[in-house]
Order: sequence, then C-alpha cells, then structure tokens
Amino acid sequence: MDFMDLRRPEYSYMFGFLQADGHLSADSRQRGRLSLEVGVCDRELLERFQRLCPYPSAIRERTRTTNFSAEYTSATWSVHALEARETLRSLGLPYGRKSASIGPPDTDHLARDYVRGLVDADGAVGITAKGYPFLSLTTSSRPVSDYFCAFGLAVSGVPRHPGRNVRDDVFNILYTSDPAVAIARELYYDGSLALARKAAKAESVKAWERPAHMRARSAPRRWNEADDTVVLSHPADIAAELLGRTVASCAIRRWRLTKAGEPVEPAPPQLTLFS
Repeated sequence: MDFMDLRRPEYSYMFGFLQADGHLSADSRQRGRLSLEVGVCDRELLERFQRLCPYPSAIRERTRTTNFSAEYTSATWSVHALEARETLRSLGLPYGRKSASIGPPDTDHLARDYVRGLVDADGAVGITAKGYPFLSLTTSSRPVSDYFCAFGLAVSGVPRHPGRNVRDDVFNILYTSDPAVAIARELYYDGSLALARKAAKAESVKAWERPAHMRARSAPRRWNEADDTVVLSHPADIAAELLGRTVASCAIRRWRLTKAGEPVEPAPPQLTLFS
C-alpha cells in the first residue's frame, strides 16, 4: 500500500494541505480521527482526497453562524483508521495543536507539490486591485517559513527573511510581480492537484507580463564580511562611495552591526527541487 508516498505529487500536495489545515485527534484505546474542514465550495478537493485514501472515510456538511457570515456551510472529511493516522504522524503531522510545531517532511518528497498544498491551505495567490500579481504564505512554523523562503529563492532568485509579526506572532511571506509569477508557474503546473478557485487565480498570475513602463527590480545585493569591514571602518558617505551603495544603506547597516549586534547575514538554506 503506497498511501502517503510523498514521491507521488498528489500525496506531497495532500500532506502539505493536511499539515496546514488538517487536524489529528487521539482518544483512549487508540481511537481518534483525522479531520479536514473546508468551505462547501471546496468540497471537490475533499472528494479527491477521499479517493486517494484507501481507508474508510466520510464527508459531511454542516451550516452554522460565524463571526464573518450569518450562514456558513462547510464540508468535513474524516478518517478514523489508526494505520492512516500513524502514517501521517510519522511523516510530521502531530496530534493536537500543531500550527507552530509542523515542519517539512524529512523523507523524499516533491517540493513544488508540497508547497502548493501549503499555499492552497494557508496562503493566497492572485492579482491586486492595482493589477499586480502576488503569492503569499502565512504560517506559525519557523521551519515551514524557512522552507518556503528557500523554495522561493530557488525558483525566483529573490530572498526573503521574514520575522514574526507583533499582532499574531506569525510569519507572512509575500512575493509580488515577477517573483510571484515565477513561483506560481512552478507550483500550478498543468494537471496539478489544487483548489479549483486558487488554481484559477494562479492562471491569471502566470499570464501576467510586466508593463513596458514598469522598471524591473534589480537583484538585491547581500552584505558580506568584507562589506561589513568597510562599513565599520569608514563614515557612511565614504563607505557608500567605496561599496557603490547608498549612504542610507551603509548607515543602517552600521547601526545594525554596532547597536543591534546583528551578525553577518547567513547564506540562505539550500533546497533541492525534486522533479
């Protein structure tokens, strides 16, 4: 039985989605269940997951009042089989509250399918009101944030170094314009398993082209140890002239090194994109 063989794209995607939005609960005498609740408009995805799961499962709908809607109908997929639950647990889906403790699987898996599952569950993709493409992920997990940033760097060449926001203590990783297009094209390839509504939005992102009047962003320059030596040993205006940077950037870097004790930026984690 190859249930949750993460070398298969549908299972890598499914695992990413379950890590972000699924829930494993345990009770006495090895009882428990896997549950996944989505809006009824996304029920089709639950039916796909049900077909991918060789164990008995059920999908039920309910309507209730929420803070955002007077009448909200959802669909919940449930699996009770112990073997299925233990398989997911062994891959990195813990029982109980999990938002901050999940991490990418340490077994062979398909990165773009796993990341697409995360984005479909806890991310966003689309076009802003001003006509610019974007793709983002919100997560409480540092390992997931690092993995997503490594994936984004490998695909788009653009680094991200997010910190937790003050209000929610989560990481909000955002890509816009050309990097968002590159990542969307990698994630939402033809025939990939995905939420239909997000796949449709991804198509509009993939089709975006930079307007002729819009200047392309230059690749960011990373600070290195030699740059830091120049910044610390010269006034900001002299350092800027020597390094070919702005005075403001040199002044800020000097402040970070001397006042905030910031270390030299480490090289971003490397990610192997399995094909």
